[in-house]
Amino acid sequence: MLVALASAPAFAEDGIAVDPRVSVKTIEPQRDVGYSVGDILERTIILEAKKPYVLLETSLPIAGNDKKRRGKGSGVEVRDVKLETTRGIDTTTYTLHLSYQVFTNNIVAKPANLPAEFVKFGGEGKNFQIRIPSWSFRISPLAVYGSVVVERDMSGFRGPLTLDATRHHQLLWVALGILAASLLGLLYVLGTSSWLPRMGGPFARAYRDLKKLPTTPEGLSHGVSRLHQAFNVTAGNSVFDRTAFLSRKPGFAPVGHEIDQFFGLSRTVFFEPTAPHGIDGDAMAWLRKFCRRCRDCERGLK
Repeated sequence: MLVALASAPAFAEDGIAVDPRVSVKTIEPQRDVGYSVGDILERTIILEAKKPYVLLETSLPIAGNDKKRRGKGSGVEVRDVKLETTRGIDTTTYTLHLSYQVFTNNIVAKPANLPAEFVKFGGEGKNFQIRIPSWSFRISPLAVYGSVVVERDMSGFRGPLTLDATRHHQLLWVALGILAASLLGLLYVLGTSSWLPRMGGPFARAYRDLKKLPTTPEGLSHGVSRLHQAFNVTAGNSVFDRTAFLSRKPGFAPVGHEIDQFFGLSRTVFFEPTAPHGIDGDAMAWLRKFCRRCRDCERGLK
């Protein structure tokens, strides 16, 4: 119960002159210390007037007004004034929302107050005024004057200092997005699975089969046959030379020279063992590399 009362807005009625025609209630800011130059304080005034008395709006505080005392401004200026009117059967309730801004500072904490306000009511041929009491608070300096012992400068009103990490969180999410896109792109380039778009083409399937074949003459023969099948499926008909294939699939132009070498290797494997094909080293390793390049062209990576 004590916690609820402490956290609720202060509800003050002391010091308010009693007038049977108008009742006055004030809702003050939650704390009365720790304010500095530029801070805004919100105050709510509830005026309940019996009929036929009505509030004269010309008597309300004026935004920008700083009441002077002994020729000096208080340093607390009216920033905004809002009025809400609720009409009942026997009474009219006026809810006045006042915003004040602090425009003063000092090297040490100093007392200040939201000034008393006077508003006028009219009715039955005469006017009268109601006093809204002042409210005291303290203004803190922007910088500490002199040496401070931290253990003696702790207040429950101050609260912990916090750092805004929103910018860092945004950068972290951007970095994670770039990382995810990079990993997906790397998977698309190096992956052998067929669950992504354009990853299950004829050359992708042929490349998976070629990786399982042994590096033997029989394995090379099976590999060449498997690659012939991929060419035929891709072109939609039997393919025997580079020109006919590239006319139907120009996306494979970057491997045009290797296609000529492949058909030369095919002729050597199946028909003329001594026919030149221009491939140096391990023919099976070259065949796998060539099939992988065809797979990249198939995916549009070139």
